[in-house]
Amino acid sequence: QPSKPAPTMAGTAASAEWTVTEGIDAPESVYVDPDSGFIFVSQVTGQAGERDGTGRIVKLSSDGKVVSASWVTGLNAPKGLRGYKGTLWTADIDEVVGMEISSGRIVSRVKVQGAQFLNDVACGADGTVYVSDTMLSRIYAIKDGKASVFAEGEQLEYPNGLLVEGDRLVVGGWGKPEPDFSTKVPGRLFTLDLKTKQKTLITRNPVGNIDGVESDGKGGYIVTDWMAGKVLRISPQGDIRLIRQFAQGTADHAFLPAGNVLIVPHMNENKVAAYDISDALR
Repeated sequence: QPSKPAPTMAGTAASAEWTVTEGIDAPESVYVDPDSGFIFVSQVTGQAGERDGTGRIVKLSSDGKVVSASWVTGLNAPKGLRGYKGTLWTADIDEVVGMEISSGRIVSRVKVQGAQFLNDVACGADGTVYVSDTMLSRIYAIKDGKASVFAEGEQLEYPNGLLVEGDRLVVGGWGKPEPDFSTKVPGRLFTLDLKTKQKTLITRNPVGNIDGVESDGKGGYIVTDWMAGKVLRISPQGDIRLIRQFAQGTADHAFLPAGNVLIVPHMNENKVAAYDISDALR
């Protein structure tokens, strides 16, 4: 049985530090560039699996003001975002796109043969970009412009959220998706050794339909459950605590430990909002 997270204070839109809706259409992922402080938001803008050319990346200031509603355009349905040495990477259905953070210029497009639903990205210390394919229960590695299968199989629990932490990849499982993306058995949080690919569970029981995975800055993790609209804190020992409850569609968030600020793309509500979650981290 899925473990029941103990409820704590629930977050509401009213408790947001800032909210932006202008130019926001089906936001999926948020990434904060540590060098400039700018916030980048991927926008599916349409159906999550549709090659319609309407996807784009929005650039926000650190206080949530729109700097450019069309910083990068012409994508299909961009999802996960992660930066590495001046390049912002996104997963776009069946290709991984690299954009120069300083200019928004597309500098790399890597087609991933056979991919169905590329979802989140994470960057290794050596520049390898790891990308999850939730539909195929597979993780690819992109290195020197070439894609290869890093790991695959049902044991990956149809992965979505990814985070590189030292010599391991932290993986948030969605669980095997039905046609409507619901699951009979939700996913767990686990790690894969980057060298041996050995799986180690962080949570023994199912957690939810995990989307975003970020470090809480204290050895644990903050994850979102997209279907249930939950933000959860997971300790290094795998204890789960509900820290915010929202409507369905809490997608791939960013977390800034310095100010305990959580930035959530509310995909179904076409908004991005920032929350002070200091109360939940004491």
